[in-house]
Amino acid sequence: MRGFAIVWSAVVCCCVPLAAAEPAAEHFDKAIAPLLARRCLDCHQGEHAQGGLDLSQRAKALAGGESGVAITPGKPDDSLLWQRVVDGDMPPKKPLPEAERELLKAWLASGATWGADPIDAFRFTTDTRAGYDWWALQPLQRPAIPDVKYYWPRHNSIDAFVQAKLASAGLQPSFPADRKSLARRLSFDLLGLPPTPEEVAAFVADPAPHAPAQLVDRWLASPHYGERWARHWLDVVRFGESQGFERDKLRTDSWRYRDWVVAAFNHDLPYDQFVKLQLAGDVLQRNDADAIAATGMLVAGPYDEVGKTQQSAAMKAVVRQDELEDLVGVVGQSFLGLTVNCARCHDHKFDPIRQTEYYQLAAALAGVEHGSRRLPASAQATVADARAALNQRKKLLEGQIDAIVRPVRDAIAREQQQKTEQTPLPVPLAEWTFDDDLKDQRGTLHAEEKSGAKRAQGELALNGQEAYAATGPIERELGEKTLVARVRLANTQQRGGGVISVQTLDGNTFDGIVFGEREPARWMAGSDFFRRTQSFAGPAEDAVHKNSVHMAIVYAADGTITAYRNGVPYGKAYKAEPQAFKAGTAQVVFGVRHTPVGSGKMLAGAIDHAQLFARALSAEEVARLAGVAAAPSLHAVLARLTAAQQQQHAALAFELAQLEDLHARYAEPTAYAVMSTKPHPVHLLARGEPGQPRQEVTAGGIASLVGLPADFGLSTTASDAERREKLAAWIANVKNPLVARVMVNRLWHYHFGVGLVETPNDFGFSGARPSHPELLDWLASELVDSGWSVKHVQRLILTSATYQQASLPNAMALAKDADNRLLWRKSPTRLDAETLRDALLATSGALVTDFAGPGFHDFTTHVHNSQFYEIVDAPGATFQRRSLYRTWIRSGRSPLLDAFDCPDPSTKTPARAVTTTPLQALSLLNSSFVLRTSDTMAERIAREAGDDPTRQIERLYQLAFSRAPTPAETAITTTFIREHGLAALVRVIFNSNEFLYVD
Repeated sequence: MRGFAIVWSAVVCCCVPLAAAEPAAEHFDKAIAPLLARRCLDCHQGEHAQGGLDLSQRAKALAGGESGVAITPGKPDDSLLWQRVVDGDMPPKKPLPEAERELLKAWLASGATWGADPIDAFRFTTDTRAGYDWWALQPLQRPAIPDVKYYWPRHNSIDAFVQAKLASAGLQPSFPADRKSLARRLSFDLLGLPPTPEEVAAFVADPAPHAPAQLVDRWLASPHYGERWARHWLDVVRFGESQGFERDKLRTDSWRYRDWVVAAFNHDLPYDQFVKLQLAGDVLQRNDADAIAATGMLVAGPYDEVGKTQQSAAMKAVVRQDELEDLVGVVGQSFLGLTVNCARCHDHKFDPIRQTEYYQLAAALAGVEHGSRRLPASAQATVADARAALNQRKKLLEGQIDAIVRPVRDAIAREQQQKTEQTPLPVPLAEWTFDDDLKDQRGTLHAEEKSGAKRAQGELALNGQEAYAATGPIERELGEKTLVARVRLANTQQRGGGVISVQTLDGNTFDGIVFGEREPARWMAGSDFFRRTQSFAGPAEDAVHKNSVHMAIVYAADGTITAYRNGVPYGKAYKAEPQAFKAGTAQVVFGVRHTPVGSGKMLAGAIDHAQLFARALSAEEVARLAGVAAAPSLHAVLARLTAAQQQQHAALAFELAQLEDLHARYAEPTAYAVMSTKPHPVHLLARGEPGQPRQEVTAGGIASLVGLPADFGLSTTASDAERREKLAAWIANVKNPLVARVMVNRLWHYHFGVGLVETPNDFGFSGARPSHPELLDWLASELVDSGWSVKHVQRLILTSATYQQASLPNAMALAKDADNRLLWRKSPTRLDAETLRDALLATSGALVTDFAGPGFHDFTTHVHNSQFYEIVDAPGATFQRRSLYRTWIRSGRSPLLDAFDCPDPSTKTPARAVTTTPLQALSLLNSSFVLRTSDTMAERIAREAGDDPTRQIERLYQLAFSRAPTPAETAITTTFIREHGLAALVRVIFNSNEFLYVD
């Protein structure tokens, strides 16, 4: 298999003749097997071995290839292998060094004794790939703390490891940061928010040596800590709230996983449990809503709905294998720091991971499917307060909207009343009163009772089983139209019965008034295969009505479909593809959605009046038919408002719609989580191709993790629960050398801007080497020995003198270690995109700190086969929550967040990019969000500091920079305020490095 770069030995330089005392097999393992692996197996291994010669195993090597027997034991000169080496043909690109030639010849001459197969020689690390002896795979052992002379009066064991490295490089650490800088640094690191001026002042004024430790403890206990650190973890596991791919459907209940992560960090859930619950929470803690929600991690990535539902079995198999690769990838990289997914098509090129082991992990996850999973009733117990708060906010917004529109609405209503009193009722094409018969009172479109339908007390009575009525053909073309009926429901639990429909004579195409089909207890515009059907999002019928309900659905020529209940608009209108019925091809049916009669199509109730209009009626006309006064249309009201009123109304209406949607999403007792299914058979696939299956594999792990058996002891018929439970136990095992190392490195990465290993998701050969390997293992040991407490490790990091160093540069240190890998200072870090947005809101006083629950939508959306999103910048308290609570759709990106390197939620992001572009400055000067927030902050400062520019500038600097301005800054900014205003100065401050960076 060409390019199969398996070269695993650190001992190939052991080019010495076989010692007499050394057993031949042992000599082969130490010297010959690594030589063959390094020099030959690129080409001579596997199904596509060059010349048919496979040197990876003894039997295959002795069998020879296309040119005959390659190895003749005891006779080097008769061995084709040796002849090719002597002639310089093999290896083709780089002939063997003389010492290795002699080693190979001596082995052949001594009888070519074999030990382990060369394919197993990857137990040793070389300069081109990792083996079983790779540093990250070794058992975790607590290193001894170096004996050093500390530079700082307050320190902990972390500093000993750092100072030992600095001393070896001839460097010294920096002096401690000042209290103001340290407070700001800790606040952003732990909470993702700026400290208040009062918090900074109290910290600066506290002379106690343990004040920093106390501040760390207080902010570790804050609920905002979990919000900050959940955002980091969601990056790692590619969390998004829409499907991605071409459909990109919205996932309305993904937020429960996000809230679970927040709570896990806040409660310092032991990290081993954190791992297990995300892999198998629904198995380990059955009927526990939180544990079920935790499995949202596995299905947080994109989902190819089109690929999974296509007819081609071959293409569906490809899509499923891609899905399994995503699952193996996120599990391997998030918890193990290994790119296991690179072994899908062949043994890993750089790490000791066999292709078989990739498929073992895939088998462990073969029962995982995407979907919304119903939660136990306990999931709803915690949302009552939140829903009450939403209702309170809704009432406030409704009052504000009413105050804007009521005067105009009342004036229009008076005008309309005068007009309608002089206007006759619209004339229908056909009308049925059901008083004496089923005849059309306007023409000849008479109906006939079918299957037990009957008239009673002036109504058409329908039993909900087979009874209906139908007319003859409609003798004219029918395009735009209005269907009207007064109906009395027998019950509100029925699903899908039609009141009145216009259908083709065969029933294949229809438009009608339908009750409860897609949405329980709600009305909809029924149509063939739902081609013209969308949700009106109208209210549910919550009780059986003794009095009838007047329903009308208007089909306009442009495809707009509008519903009215008792003369009032029902929910929201929408647009669909118009449907025209040719003359003589359609009829009207009552009590059935469409013929032929069948289960779920029939209405249980009675119709006492029905009308068909050959045009689209206006809202006023429908209201008159229902016997109510027509409410003025919103369009008419808005047309009379001022431009400022229209803008204010639009913002309030958009926010109100958001709150109604949030209320509905709270009511859904579901979570987007693992849908456990019967695992399908998993085979090793040649070159990763589903069309080339080889042997079936069982669920298992990776053999190179020293001390952890890769065999889960399961059969190929094991259930999904058994497989994921074993997988969780294997990964979170205390003997796993990677799981603790990877997590503490992530903690270090987010506190320092770069990890001890610069590649948080790759601890393999292609990743970076640790800058402080002993410190990494010491921290990992602390994590395990503390009962897997993440907060314990963070407390150690944050109270270390290394972390609390100043960030000022040092010319000598920069010359030796420009990247600060030796940690001679605390490198400044830029605020990430979400923290920047949150800081803008927090400093302006506009941040809403509502905790948990469904996220806000900073977009409008519509569905036309796929789901489409348009990003909007909406004002209002609903949209001023922390950025964590934004709904993270994959095809709708925020321009402001994107400018500051917010990652694509479709991909795993262990480390964010940090770029500097002109677009960032333009966004902070001109975006509508920043303009509005600047105005809000200017109002806050004027309110808190009064009209004196000097006091305003002082307050602005305290809020934005956690310090007072210098006299020079005060002089410059005072002039600026007089010339340009306070809000303009706020924007300048927002655009400053001191605001954007944390020292």
